[in-house]
Amino acid sequence: MDTYSSTMGRSDALAADIATDPGSHTVLTGERPTGSLHLGHLFGTIRERVRLQNLGVRTMVVLADYQVITDRDAIGHVRQHVYDAALDNLAAGIDPEKSVIFTHSSVPALNQLLLPFLSLVTEAELHRNPTVKAELAASGRALSGLLLTYPVHQAADILFCKATVVPVGKDQLPHIEMARVIARRFRDRYGAVFEKPQALLTSAPAVPGLDGRKMSKSFGNAISLSMTPDETVAVVRRTPTDSDRDISYDPAARPGVSALLTIAGLCTGREPGAIAADIGGGGAGSLKDCVAESVNSLLAEHRRRRADMAADPDYVRSVLRHGNERANEIAEQTLSEVRAAMGTAY
Repeated sequence: MDTYSSTMGRSDALAADIATDPGSHTVLTGERPTGSLHLGHLFGTIRERVRLQNLGVRTMVVLADYQVITDRDAIGHVRQHVYDAALDNLAAGIDPEKSVIFTHSSVPALNQLLLPFLSLVTEAELHRNPTVKAELAASGRALSGLLLTYPVHQAADILFCKATVVPVGKDQLPHIEMARVIARRFRDRYGAVFEKPQALLTSAPAVPGLDGRKMSKSFGNAISLSMTPDETVAVVRRTPTDSDRDISYDPAARPGVSALLTIAGLCTGREPGAIAADIGGGGAGSLKDCVAESVNSLLAEHRRRRADMAADPDYVRSVLRHGNERANEIAEQTLSEVRAAMGTAY
């Protein structure tokens, strides 16, 4: 198992290599379409994938619709969530001429990689994965086979396109390690089809939700990218704070107020403490006005582009259709190489 320091060292070397030779790299990134994307997604992942795309890195964006049911009983309004996620990625700057946006369920060859990959890991290794443990605890349900094998499905996402770069935070490193283990074991057993992918550790800021916890769809504390300006104002105004009119930045003592100040700071590029000093004794009303104005200003262009594309549903459908076609071509080629290596090409 790699140490965090060695992973950091590889990440720094990878970032340097991307800067000098971006065209030699492929990045795999994406999200589970379980609801509306929000500010946490924008700051945490979407901006980084746009940056890598614009550097010239081949960018694969998976909208992991099959993974929606890893920890829940129903798939919900997944079709609409997929379209909405595609809209938000496109509005943020993902260019379908440069990047591939695709869905899990549309790429059979990707999912077929699960069969040989599952033979390369043990049940104990799957049970030890911290994300599986966390998702199981949060779901309150029995452990499903899909949730248990979630890390292997993510390895298939990464390896089917032979991604060299996977942008992650520290808590997601076990997934990259699983993909690296599977790539190595496949090579040792059958031959060199896959290179070991590398984690690009991101320094994305933690975006608090309106209640002070991490911004999350499941917590209901998010500011969605698809909200209108008026909806943003309304949801910010409903946020509970405290009775002290003097606004100060103190995350431990004043989590609600401090979360709002952090959001305003991220949207404006200013320090939360400086914003608090400007508001002074203006109270929660002034703070909330500041936050809503900051968010609406940041998202104005995003919303304009999103609305323009949403007015032409055929455009988003065509982006996904072409992305799925391209992902299928890549997956079929990789699966052919896997079959040849395993001796199952007939």
